[in-house]
Amino acid sequence: MINLYGQEIKKLIALMEQEGQKPYRATQLYTWLYQHRVQDFDEMSDISKSFREVLKQKYCLSLPSVHTKQVSEDGTVKLLLNLEDDYKVECVLMRYNYGNAACVSSQVGCNMGCSFCSSGILGKKRNLTASEMVGQILILNQILKQENKGQRVTHVVVMGTGEPFDNYDNVLDFIKIINHPKGLAIGARHITVSTCGIVEGIYRYADEHLQTNLAISLHAPNDELRDKLMKINRAYSLDKIMKAIRYYEKETKRRVTYEYLLIEGINDTKEHAKQLVELIRGTKGYVNLIPYNETNKFPEFSRPSGNRIHAFLDYLMKSGVKATIRKEFGSDIDAACGQLKAISEELVHE
Repeated sequence: MINLYGQEIKKLIALMEQEGQKPYRATQLYTWLYQHRVQDFDEMSDISKSFREVLKQKYCLSLPSVHTKQVSEDGTVKLLLNLEDDYKVECVLMRYNYGNAACVSSQVGCNMGCSFCSSGILGKKRNLTASEMVGQILILNQILKQENKGQRVTHVVVMGTGEPFDNYDNVLDFIKIINHPKGLAIGARHITVSTCGIVEGIYRYADEHLQTNLAISLHAPNDELRDKLMKINRAYSLDKIMKAIRYYEKETKRRVTYEYLLIEGINDTKEHAKQLVELIRGTKGYVNLIPYNETNKFPEFSRPSGNRIHAFLDYLMKSGVKATIRKEFGSDIDAACGQLKAISEELVHE
């Protein structure tokens, strides 16, 4: 059966036309699914009973189910969700003073193999469908609704498990669904996609001319170090990535965010900061510094001291580079950056 939650509006219009319906039927379904949040075709009162029967025979409204829920002391919520084939995936709800942000996974596991990241320990099992990504938002919205009727997810970062541009088509459909005014109506400027540097994906995404945010997981200022930390760099060098970023900026008139994970004694010296300034010079982007979130999976990596973190930040700022230190959420429940993972093979796929 076709899951309607995975259909961006143009594809849904095409499906409805195949059923002999007018294009407005797709918008009507979007309204029921995302504005009224119904999960039963029989609740769609302005759709004829005969067509509701057609919908029930050919289509479904399936959502992931919650396997476990953890709540951090700071209010962050991490969910481990069951998918229909028994694979499991994590998503996180972070609470800011300006709204509720969802960190969404795009794959079960990850093939990028970054040496510091728990998400790729088991490798990629499969891509998530658009409906499974939308489902993460809808489940988090259900939690928010239970807490407060006026609350919903207002911001989305595709920064959970997986590399979004390794699942490009499904991620793009997901973005279009959550951004559509009759969909989840999340503003484009409130949506961020993060890539470790798949160059073809950056060029392709630039040509979409979306007004969403693009983040680049950089984490090293030179190829020698990045080769060691991120094996993707052996295929896409920093020179290739920076050329793609300049193309993206020219096509979209949008700046990128450079994500830079600070690891004690690895990439956090003044010399590294100097190299980073030189690398991104001439681009519009700013740097988001992420102090390493320690995990027992990688005891060789540790978090720099507060003094080293602020010294790195100060050098960037004095060199004319806009930079911030990312606010940390949910580290006590392994929900912080780089900590999302499949705890064991059994947990991911029972």
